[in-house]
Amino acid sequence: MQHVDSFGAWKALVSSAFVPLHSEPVRAGSFAGSIAGSQFGSVGVMEVEATAHVVRRTENLLAAGDQPQFKLNLQISGHGILLQDGRETLLRPGELAIYDTQRPYTLLFEEEFKTLVLMFPQQQLGLPATQVREMTATTIGTEHPLGRAITPFLGQLAGLLPHMQGPVGHRLATNAVDLLSTLLAAELHEHDGSAVDGHHRQIRSIQAYIDEHLSDPELCPGSIAEAQYVSLRSLHKIFAESGHTVAEWIRTRRLEQCRRDLSDPIQHHVPVGAVGARWGLPDAAHFSRVFRAAYGNSPSAFRAQS
Repeated sequence: MQHVDSFGAWKALVSSAFVPLHSEPVRAGSFAGSIAGSQFGSVGVMEVEATAHVVRRTENLLAAGDQPQFKLNLQISGHGILLQDGRETLLRPGELAIYDTQRPYTLLFEEEFKTLVLMFPQQQLGLPATQVREMTATTIGTEHPLGRAITPFLGQLAGLLPHMQGPVGHRLATNAVDLLSTLLAAELHEHDGSAVDGHHRQIRSIQAYIDEHLSDPELCPGSIAEAQYVSLRSLHKIFAESGHTVAEWIRTRRLEQCRRDLSDPIQHHVPVGAVGARWGLPDAAHFSRVFRAAYGNSPSAFRAQS
C-alpha cells in the first residue's frame, strides 16, 4: 500500500498507478489518500481510499498516446460522481460503472470514499469499444440478475488483494474481467431487445458466433455469412458500420486469446505453437508475424516478459 498525506504527492501517485490525470482538492484543509493493489498481467487491481477531491482526464492528457484502457469502478464506501460522454452517474456503494481512458472524464468525490478500480486493455473485453461506449458513465448491472451475482465477487477482490500474488492472482484478475465482459454483453443484449431495428442484435449474434469458432482455422467471412444466413456483401457492410472488418475482428479476437494464454503463468508449460493452434492460428510463422505486429514482440518474447 502507498499512503500519502499531501496533495502534491497524491497527484503523482494516481498518475503513476493509472494513466496521467489532473487532481484537484475540492476544499481547503488536510488531505490523505492511499492506493493498494498491483498489476496482474494486463489487469491492474487497485483499492483507492482518499478524502474529498476531483480527478480529471483532460483532452491534453489524451495526446500522450497511452494504450486504450477501460477502468471499472466498484464503489465500496462514500459517494462520487462520474462524468463521461455527456452522461453523469452517481457512484453509490455496491454499484459498478465503467469509463474509457481514451476520452475525457471527471471523477468527483465530495466526501471520504473507498473504491475498487480495475484497469485493463480495451480489447481484453472482447466487445467493440464503440459498443461499450454506450455504457460509460452509467450504473451497470443493478437491474440485471447477472449484476447482482457478479458484483459481490468483484467486491471480494479488495479483501483478497493481500493474497493475490503469483499465478492465482493473475487468474483472479483475468476472471474478473471475464465476468465484467459477460455482464456488459448481457446488458447490451437487453438493450438490443428493446431496440426498434435488429442491426445491433445481428452484429452481436455474429460476434458471438465468431467467438465460439475461433479455434477453427477455417473460420472466414464466407463460412460466417453462410452460418448466419446473410450474404457476404451484407456481412462486410454490417462490420464496416461497426468500425471493423470481419477479418480484423477474427484476428483481434484470436490474438487476444493467445495473449491471455501466453501471459498466464499456469500455462507456461504449453508450447507457443500449441497456443496459436488452439486459437485457430496453426501456422507458427504466421502466428509469430501477426502477434508481433499487434503487440510489438514475438509470442515467445511476450511470454518471457509477462
